[in-house]
Amino acid sequence: MPELIRPKLAYNYFPGCSLERNAEAYHKSSMATAERLSMRFEEIDDWNCCGATEYISLQMLASYALIARNLAQAVKSNGGRDLVAPCSACYLNLKKCDKHMRADAVLAERVNSALAAGGLAYQPGSVHVRHLLDVVMEDVGCEAIAAQVTRPLKGLRVAPYYGCLISRPGLRVDEHNPEYPMILDDLMGCLGAQVVDFPLKTHCCGGHMTQISEATGFELIRRLVKGAADYQADLIVTVCPMCQLNLDAFQGAMNRYFKTAYHVPVLYFTQMMGLAFGLSPEELGIGAELVDARPALAKIGVELPEPVAGEGGAPKRRKDDKSLPMPKMPAGPAGTAEEVRR
Repeated sequence: MPELIRPKLAYNYFPGCSLERNAEAYHKSSMATAERLSMRFEEIDDWNCCGATEYISLQMLASYALIARNLAQAVKSNGGRDLVAPCSACYLNLKKCDKHMRADAVLAERVNSALAAGGLAYQPGSVHVRHLLDVVMEDVGCEAIAAQVTRPLKGLRVAPYYGCLISRPGLRVDEHNPEYPMILDDLMGCLGAQVVDFPLKTHCCGGHMTQISEATGFELIRRLVKGAADYQADLIVTVCPMCQLNLDAFQGAMNRYFKTAYHVPVLYFTQMMGLAFGLSPEELGIGAELVDARPALAKIGVELPEPVAGEGGAPKRRKDDKSLPMPKMPAGPAGTAEEVRR
C-alpha cells in the first residue's frame, strides 16, 4: 500500500438522510477513500434532515430554520471548521441558508428566533460549507491522489456527471465554470480513466419528477443516459445521491417506456477513487446498484459476484409503485402501525 499522505485537518461532516439509506454505498466509499488520504471526518451531533429540494417551496422560514439548525449544531459540536456534505442537495441547502442569512438580516433574525426555542443560535458566516468533491480536489489535490493509485482506471471510459445542484452560479466561492465544470473530469483523469466529453454534465436528472410526471421524468433520464451512451461511456460517474438513484434505479423503467435498451452503470466518484486505490468492491459498496457494473469494471480487472436474483432467477426490480416512499411505523405501546400514523 502506498505511504499515506501528510495528515489534513479534520472536517465536520454532514451525511444527510440519503447516505444512511439508499446512498449508503456513497458514505461507505467516502469513508474508505478518506482513510487512504488521511482525511478525518467528524459527524456533527444530532443533525436533522436538510429538507431536500421540496420543503423550501412550502414553508420558507421553517425550511431555513431546519437547515440552520444543522449549521448551529456544526458550531456547537466541533467548532467552526469546514462542514463537508457529500450529498448535493444537502450541500446546496446548507450553503444557500448561510448565504441568505448573511445577506438578509431580517431572515437571520427570524431564523434565530426559531432556533432559540431549542436553545440554539447561528451567526451567519460561522461555517464554511463545502462539497466532498471540492475538498478532495482542492485540499488533497490531484498529485497526492494519483500517488495512492495502485489500480489505474486505464481503458475505462467515464462520463462525469455533476448534476444541477453543486454547480449553481452564486453558491460557489471557487473559480469552477458553473456551466461546464471540469473538477470531476480532472479527478477521473488523475485516476487514469478516459474521460469522455459529456455536454449534459450539469443538466437536471429530474429530481422527484418520476413521481409527478413519468413522461417528463423519464425523458430527463433518457437524455442523460443516451448522451453517455452516444459518447461510448462505459459508465456514468456522479457526485449526487439523487442523480445516482434516478439514473440507476429508473433506467430500466425508462427503457421500457421508450422501448430502448440502454445499459449504463452509475457509480459514485468515491467508488471510482477506491477502485483506483486498490480497495475491493465490497469495501466500496459496489454491487448494490441495479444496472450491472460488471461488464464495465471487468475492463480494469475488477470482478464482481453475480447480482442477487429475485424469484425465478430474474434480477430484482423496483416495486412498481408511483407513490413517494413513506416510513413504516412499528407497532408499539401506542397501538398498531396504522393507529400511529393516524
